[in-house]
Amino acid sequence: MEILLEDKELLICRHAKSSWQDSTLTDFDRPLNKRGERDAPVMAQRLCERAFKPDLILSSPAVRARRTAEIYASALGYPLGDICYNQLQYAASWPMLLNLLQQVEEHHRRIFLVGHNPESTSLANALGGLALSNIPTAGMVALAFSGSWAELREQSGSLLFFDFPKNSF
Repeated sequence: MEILLEDKELLICRHAKSSWQDSTLTDFDRPLNKRGERDAPVMAQRLCERAFKPDLILSSPAVRARRTAEIYASALGYPLGDICYNQLQYAASWPMLLNLLQQVEEHHRRIFLVGHNPESTSLANALGGLALSNIPTAGMVALAFSGSWAELREQSGSLLFFDFPKNSF
């Protein structure tokens, strides 16, 4: 008897709009600006309306990504203490992010990956066979996969949705 693995879903989230107001802050320490603080809850609400809830949230520890992940987690009832912050996600290439995803335990069916551009767009394009020019701030791409996380490969995903704050879905 063949055992079929449950389909997996990946939500690639670019952090919400960050502030450049304080020039003394490092890139890592930049917070969300007013628009980011406004857009992230809107996008979280759209996820609620889709009943798209994570089993695992992996986030860059950069302040703007961390805050975005916290907003999504709060809106979706995901425990803030369970968000996994990974330094690798702050400056990773898309192949490094793919490798990170291939290491995820199989019992996680739906993963949210909160990070930065251009890596988020590159990862979505590679995994989904897409040709997106840019995932806008607070934008997200949801992909579905068959099989295990370890088997994740280029062009193995199917697009579920692409959404961003200025999209009137």
